[in-house]
Amino acid sequence: MQKKALFIITISLLVAGLLSLTGCLESQVQPKAKVDTGLEQLLPPYNGPKAKVAVAKFEWKVGGASSTTKVKGFGGQAITIEHATYEGYTTGLRDMLTTALVQSKRYRVLERQNLDALKEEMALTRTGYTDKSGIKKGGIKGADILVIAAITGWEPGSSGAGGGLGGGIFGKASAILGGIRGAFKKSSMAMDIRIVDTHTSEVLAATRVEGEAKDVNIGGALGVLTGGGALGGGLGAFAKTPMEKAIRTCIYEAVKYIVANTPKEYFKY
Repeated sequence: MQKKALFIITISLLVAGLLSLTGCLESQVQPKAKVDTGLEQLLPPYNGPKAKVAVAKFEWKVGGASSTTKVKGFGGQAITIEHATYEGYTTGLRDMLTTALVQSKRYRVLERQNLDALKEEMALTRTGYTDKSGIKKGGIKGADILVIAAITGWEPGSSGAGGGLGGGIFGKASAILGGIRGAFKKSSMAMDIRIVDTHTSEVLAATRVEGEAKDVNIGGALGVLTGGGALGGGLGAFAKTPMEKAIRTCIYEAVKYIVANTPKEYFKY
C-alpha cells in the first residue's frame, strides 16, 4: 500500500515538473513585440497640426569618397584600416533622421528614398497589370520643406568589429581593430543642416550640430531615439562603441533644431 502511495506521489511530482517545464519553454518561444515611442519621450508633448517635410540625400564632405585610418596596436605595430565608400554611412544617417522626424509627431514625412519602387508600381498600372485602384502618376504628395544635410565631421575613434564588408570595414582589419578597441579616446561627428522652403528655395534656417562621446553608455534618453535598435546602412560597424553614441546624439540634436526652427506657418496639416 505504501509502495502504491509512493508511486502515485512520484508520478504526480513528475507530471507537475513536466507541466512547469512546458510552461517555461512556452514562455520562451512566445512571440514578443516592442513598440518604440522614440522622441515622444524626449520632446514636449504635441498634438497639433503637422508640417510636410522630406529629407534629401545626405552629402559627404569629409575627405574623399573613401579613406584609410592608421592606428597603433599592441607592441607599437601600425595597423591600417581601409574604409569602404561612405555611401552606406550617409544612407544609414538619412534613414535615422527620417525615422526620428516621424517619431517627433510634428511632421508628415514624405518618402523620397525609395521612389524607384513607386515608379515600378506605377509602371504595372500603366501597362495594365493592375486594376484601376493601382497607383498612378501624380498622386505623390509634395513637401513644403526639405531638410538638407552634409556630414562635415567624422572621427570614429574606436570603430566596431562587426559589420563585415557591408559595415564599412574590411574583414581582417575589422577583427584586428576589435582587439585594440579603445585606441582612440573620443568619437565625434558633425553635420551641417539646412531647412529649405521647397516652393521658393529660401533657406529658412541653418546650423551645424555635433555629437561627441567618450564612452559606450547610450543611456535611457538616446536609447529610445530611432527605436534604439541596430544602426542601419553601413553604420553597423560602430554598434556598441562611442561612435554609436556620437551618431545618436548628433541625430537627436538635429531633430531638436529642426523642430525649434521650422516656422509655425508650416504646421498646417
